[in-house]
Formats: sequence, C-alpha cells, structure tokens
Amino acid sequence: MFVAVHLGAAPEMLPEGRALREALRQEAARVSKPEWRPMLEFLAELHGRSVLPAVAHLPEPYESIGPGYQDGRVFGHIDLAHLRLDTLRASPAHVRAQTRNELAGQQHDGLIPGIIIFGADGKPWWKTFKGFPPLWVVVVDDYVQHTGEEGFLRQCLPALERQIQWFEAKRRAPDGGFYYLDLVEKTWESGMDEGIRYDVRPAQPAAAVDACAHLYLLYECAARWSGRLGIPAGRWRTKAEDLRAFIRTRLWHDGDGFFHDAWRLERPQRELAFEGMWPVVVGAATPEQARRVIREHLLNPQEFLSPHPIATVALKDPKHELRMWRGPAWNCMTYWAARGCARYGETAGARRILEAALDDTARQFQRTGTLWEFYHPSAGEPESLRRKASGRNQPYRDYVGHNPLFAMVDLWRLCQEAGAVR
Repeated sequence: MFVAVHLGAAPEMLPEGRALREALRQEAARVSKPEWRPMLEFLAELHGRSVLPAVAHLPEPYESIGPGYQDGRVFGHIDLAHLRLDTLRASPAHVRAQTRNELAGQQHDGLIPGIIIFGADGKPWWKTFKGFPPLWVVVVDDYVQHTGEEGFLRQCLPALERQIQWFEAKRRAPDGGFYYLDLVEKTWESGMDEGIRYDVRPAQPAAAVDACAHLYLLYECAARWSGRLGIPAGRWRTKAEDLRAFIRTRLWHDGDGFFHDAWRLERPQRELAFEGMWPVVVGAATPEQARRVIREHLLNPQEFLSPHPIATVALKDPKHELRMWRGPAWNCMTYWAARGCARYGETAGARRILEAALDDTARQFQRTGTLWEFYHPSAGEPESLRRKASGRNQPYRDYVGHNPLFAMVDLWRLCQEAGAVR
C-alpha cells in the first residue's frame, strides 16, 4: 500500500526550483517503467525544494544536498556531482550554474571545498585543509557532450589545473600514487565515513585506490580538455599514463582479480570494499582487469551484486555490516558501478545493477513515502540500518544527493539501446 508523502512545511519554492521541478516531472512522465514514476516525481519535488537563494560567495542560487539532510542548507560533498548528473538532461543551465558555484569557492592554494555549511545568518563554513573526491570533472564532460558548449572547458580548465597542483602538493604518497586524509586522521575526505579500509592504518601515507583513480581522472581530463582547446597537453598526458601504469601494476592483485590500496595488498586478509571498482569507473584498468572486476566481483551475488546493489562491502566479507559505508547500498555508487560496466562494454551487467536498485528504491518509496540516504543491500527496510557509531544513527530521509535516480534511469535506457543494437 502506498504511504502518503508528507513534505512538511517549507519556504516557497524559488522560480529556479519550480522550473527545475517541472522539467524533471516531464522526464519522469517519459520513463518506460510506470512503477518508477512516483518516486521520480517525488525526487523532482525534492530537487525543486533544494534550490535556495544565492548566498555568500556563490554567484547563483544553489542546490543543497536535500531538505532532509541536517537543516537542508548544505552545499557540496560528492553529492553535488550526483545532483548535477541527475538534472543534466532536464536543465543544462542548472548544471552550469552549480558548477560555477562549486568553482567559485576554490582557495588560493587550489583546494575546492568539499562541503559548505550555511548558518541561519547565511555565513558559510568549511574545512580549509581537506576536499572531497573531484568528480565534478565528469559532470563538465557530460555537460559539454550534451550541449556542445566547448567554451565552458576554457572556464573550467584553470580550476582543474589548480586543483591538481593542490593534490600533488598535499596528497602525494612517498612511494608513489595519492591518498586521502582519512589515512592519517578521521576526517573522511574520501567521502566514505568510517569505511573498513581505515580500520587499520599504515605507518605512513600510502597509495589509496580511490584517490589514485580520481587523480588519474583529473590528469586525463586536463589532457583532453587542453587538446580540445588547442593548448599543449603533453605534461598531462604523461602524468595520466604514468599514474595509469602505477594503478595497473602497484594496486592490482592478480589472485583476487581486484584493485586494493597499496597498504592492504600484502596482507593475508584483503577486505573487499567497493572502492576497488574506481579504476574501472575512470578507465584506468586494462580490459582484462575490468572484465575480472566486473564479472568476478560487481556481478557476483555473493559479493557486490546484492538484491539492492551494490553492497559497499562484499556480502561474504567478514567485515560486512548494516551500517553506513560498511555494507549498505548507496544509489550513487550503484550508478558509478554501472557506469564502469558500460565503459567496458558490459551493458547487460550495467542494466542488471541499475534495474535492481531502481526497483527496490521504488518499493521502499511506495512503503515509506520518502527517499533514503542509503538502502538495505538485501532489500530490507532502510529504517533498520545504522549510520554512525556516534551521532545520528539512522539514514536520513528526503535525501537527494545520493539518489541520482534520473541519471540511473537514463543510463539504464542507454544500456538497453546499446544491447538492442548488438
């Protein structure tokens, strides 16, 4: 039985929010599976409600992580990339505006703030010494591909180059590669709060598989954007090739058929955390490595292909638990996993992952009338999951940033069309 949706009292929606909501409603009406439409219509409403007036250094009205997260006035995190990917087809102008907002906060040292919190007085606050995974470049790529507006790259490339310089100065590991600050202290720069990979830390910073994959992504984008703008790209191309070789050789375990952090490779017990998929997502893996990661792990029902995929820790792993990034399924990571599958031609696998996640998200929406921060990997009740050992201990409701459902539906459709062509 459908549960009535109660959005509660909210300020009047901005004109920009209403326009975004209506464009997304039109997207929802075109979806071929009718059982997905109610949750998409609700997500359209949440997107609209999440658009707030320009404030502080942000030049455009900004979209928050969602009205259900804290006080609904938080900007950034990896959520921002998902918000933009979710709205690209409906409103390219919105995507451009949010990209301008994100880059407007870049510091003189090149760091782009990871998460910005606005108080009741509108004053922003963020940590000036740490960032978040730089997935914004994927959004820019998709925006340019969708709109054909290559001139936007000229505005974004300088910010990308400065961000690379920050990572090279602040997050280079002594023995090669890059790491996130989580390796040194519990700041959760990787975005994966309390992930199992950091239960036992190495004596000194060492290469993290996600950080290395994300820096490869930055190098590859810098090379490609420079080339498209007629700017010499040799240094970026060389850096990308060198880091790709490092990832393929120094972070790969052939016995496991999986990528691991450098400090975990030599351990007799190597946990299977989903971050090992990132070299596949960004294209740093060889075709054979990608095939093994996808077929032996991402599409393995005993590991990451849970009833609601993907489990953030393999189901069979002893450290799997129903808490935060230690087992539950996050729809944003389902999207990235599927995108990695599609990159290497595994479109049937991508559709399988996406459809299972969308089906269960729709079932849970029909039951609870909301979208959850993360989901039960066995398709159980999200309310039964736990968040953190201290602080809030249940997933947030009415959560937008980790639910790029429109982007997931679009990728599902594209994979379906690719399969039909074959």
